[in-house]
Amino acid sequence: MMLVAAPALLLASACAGQPNPNTSVERDLAPARTASAPAASGTAGAPAAKPSTAAAPSAKPEERSAKPAGDRPKPGSGSLRLVADLSARQLHLYEGDELVKSYAVAIGSPKYPTPRGSYRIRKIVWNPAWIPPDSKWARKETPKGPGERDNPMKVAKIFFKEPDYYIHGTGDTESLGDAASHGCLRMAPNDVAEVGQYVMEHGGQPRDESWFRRIFRFRSQTKVIYLDNPVPITVTG
Repeated sequence: MMLVAAPALLLASACAGQPNPNTSVERDLAPARTASAPAASGTAGAPAAKPSTAAAPSAKPEERSAKPAGDRPKPGSGSLRLVADLSARQLHLYEGDELVKSYAVAIGSPKYPTPRGSYRIRKIVWNPAWIPPDSKWARKETPKGPGERDNPMKVAKIFFKEPDYYIHGTGDTESLGDAASHGCLRMAPNDVAEVGQYVMEHGGQPRDESWFRRIFRFRSQTKVIYLDNPVPITVTG
């Protein structure tokens, strides 16, 4: 499967919130699943103060995260597993014992640590909305629809401990490598798009290139995918 790169974005950052009521759930493809571990509440990253625009093909070169096709991982025959190394601020993709690719991430701050443990990825939300959580830090924040310029949830949310902990795209790419979120794992937008496609392929919900191109083009439309085969992730370090 050729992985489709999300177009370059100028973005804001944050983590967590409530579900978007106006989502398209592809339940005909797989039933909803229950998370493998109880969820913690009131955690996730803080929104950045940087204003931004939505899709911006004319973004500055340094703000683009597109990668040449040869640099993207290609699904193989091995069993996929993810390892988030908090001490190294890295997310690793493995097929069996073979390292496929590593990505820079931002992790939870000391006040809002990312939970360590073994989990399973069962759900991915593409073009998510953001509704501020019921937490003190978010009291002055307002909901942001999918694709809105100040929506801190970029491209996708890959849940590993529902409902509050997930991997998501961020516009605050300068925070990558730091302990800066309210518990979630932040990635560059194009990186989270890559990982999401890879997880869907191995999780029994593959899509063709045209499906992903529609996702990246119509950012106001949310799609929820439930995996047939949950993908394991270990958070360590």
